[in-house]
Amino acid sequence: MLKVLEERDFPAKSIKALASRKSAGQTLSFKNKEIKVEELKESSFENVEIALFSAGKAVSLKFAPIAAKSGAIVIDNSSAWRSDPEIPLVVPEVNREVLAGYRGIIANPNCSTIQMVAVLKPLRDAFGIKRVVVSTYQSISGAGQKGLDKLFDELKGGGLDYDSVAYNAIFHPIDPKTAYTEEELKMINETRKILGAPNLKITATCVRLPILGG
Repeated sequence: MLKVLEERDFPAKSIKALASRKSAGQTLSFKNKEIKVEELKESSFENVEIALFSAGKAVSLKFAPIAAKSGAIVIDNSSAWRSDPEIPLVVPEVNREVLAGYRGIIANPNCSTIQMVAVLKPLRDAFGIKRVVVSTYQSISGAGQKGLDKLFDELKGGGLDYDSVAYNAIFHPIDPKTAYTEEELKMINETRKILGAPNLKITATCVRLPILGG
């Protein structure tokens, strides 16, 4: 996030980096300046205008409302608020109009959903959409550090089985009620919400691959 803000020359008067207690005191670089990481606390958001969250669902559920109550616009990268009907789920190139006059928590969609709706929006505007059938093949890095650690451990010979990441293509755990995986349900439900099309016919197949990016 800091790298992207720097590349875009984002006009920030000041930036603070917040993390867990174990990371407090470390330093990060931004525009050739050092930023000392601070411990995330309920008082951390005083005078903060924009708060970017990417620390997982549990942290977002606890601290995003606190940041919003302090007056910050919260842009959350976790899955915590995506399905909340009161929270806008936004891809700026697709549905930025839902933010008119809004302040508070803004949810950021799943990575595959973002790419897909960016394509579906102009197609719908030009021709309309009857149904969507999509398959994704995503790197295990999308599962976070735990996914990467599992892959590296297995590549060294640690505990290969049917559920291994290494040398395999795997599905997420399947929801017995729908027969879809969690990742597939994200794409289905998030796409409907972003496009404002609750009855859109859409089916998704999502597979994890043992690669580091892409």
